[in-house]
Amino acid sequence: MSNSLFINKSLLTKKTLWIKNPLSVFTANQQDASNGIVIRDGIIIELVAKDAKPKNDINQVFDASRHVLLPGLVNTHHHLYQTLTRAFPPALNKRLFPWLQTLYPVWAKLQPDMLHAATELGLAELMLSGCTTVADHHYLFPQALTEAIDIQVSAARKIGNRVMLTRGSMSLGQDDGGLPPQSTVQTDAAILDDCQRVISQFHQAGPGAMVQLALAPCSPFSVTTDLMRETATLARANNVRLHTHLAETEDENDFCLQSFGLRPLDYLESVNWLAGDVWLAHGIHFNDDEIKRLGKAKVGIAHCPSSNMILASGICRTKELQAAGVHVGLGVDGSASNDGSNMIQEVRQALLINRLRYQADEVTHQDVLYWATKGSAKVLGRNDIGELAVGKQADIALFNLDEPRFSGSHDPLAALILCGAHSADYVMVGGKWKVEQGRLLTGDIDEIQVRHKASALSLVN
Repeated sequence: MSNSLFINKSLLTKKTLWIKNPLSVFTANQQDASNGIVIRDGIIIELVAKDAKPKNDINQVFDASRHVLLPGLVNTHHHLYQTLTRAFPPALNKRLFPWLQTLYPVWAKLQPDMLHAATELGLAELMLSGCTTVADHHYLFPQALTEAIDIQVSAARKIGNRVMLTRGSMSLGQDDGGLPPQSTVQTDAAILDDCQRVISQFHQAGPGAMVQLALAPCSPFSVTTDLMRETATLARANNVRLHTHLAETEDENDFCLQSFGLRPLDYLESVNWLAGDVWLAHGIHFNDDEIKRLGKAKVGIAHCPSSNMILASGICRTKELQAAGVHVGLGVDGSASNDGSNMIQEVRQALLINRLRYQADEVTHQDVLYWATKGSAKVLGRNDIGELAVGKQADIALFNLDEPRFSGSHDPLAALILCGAHSADYVMVGGKWKVEQGRLLTGDIDEIQVRHKASALSLVN
């Protein structure tokens, strides 16, 4: 077999897998793994340098000579429910606020089975693109969907990605000067009670966690000031992270000035959110002083290239943020503003959009791969994933270059990004294969699509 898993049955020791002789490898840490990695019990136990052999006894070998080997990609910002409203005609060609005002009434009709279908489809799509860890920002809790996080945990356990599920919130509806319909908002007390419930029920701490929770008001102007402060207090009491949208558009900055008399970052600081346990989606429209303050606080930024292009929001100042000490990662963002859930394509988009702001030699394919792996892991506060190194989780993605788009390419790693890879051949999470030969092992993708399409039609009709 051309890409086989060869097993030496004469060895009865604990299963130790050598992913051998990759075509190219990106470790995200400049260590030498030219001849692959060794995995045992879901952990990387050895990097094998060029022309070297493993020091550990091996009883399984995966021949990766036709594959580019990467750490599993890490998506720092998404809205999985939005896979149900991709390319939705009434919302096309609109700026952020009108786009939201068009879609909020549709999203208000979400039902539990719809959210499960959307989460399952989005996670499967991401897994097939080489994405092993997904942060999802769910902030819609209409009466029919008060247990949304429970539904997402169920879907995530089926597909097998690691997830950082952020219990979002909106408490200011249209009657209070906000954007969403009243049917989608909750009281501060109901929100905080459910935040504590889902943390207690689902959050896993420590290395190897498959499900983690964070708290995430949709935006500073979609919840009360008291809720922003109390959410921060609750998150820190439970040692979980904080997330929200910030500085996505100039309209948002103006709205914040009108509402609070403060720019968004000043408001964030006033409610105790300017800290290293916080990561922000987009972070486009910060001035020089604000970037310095973000760096000093070690805040993370989820850079969302495709969404920023589709909504014409602007280009994140990634290099200035990184130079100031900000952790920069990549996010796919909602599939109603992307309109896909493909992490390896997002890496290419990150390279292209940054080349519009910076010179060609200032942002490289290695830079954007770093953002999608170790950079994203730092944004989510995880040091057990995002790189190929001894002691890290065995989360990996293997891509082959056996498609016409790669024909004639000479640098396999660069070709992965420049020529536009769109799907992984093999994906592993915690030492367990989730994708083999481009096929999802944890679900029937055709059946998942059938249920998802039915849910999408039901939602908009």
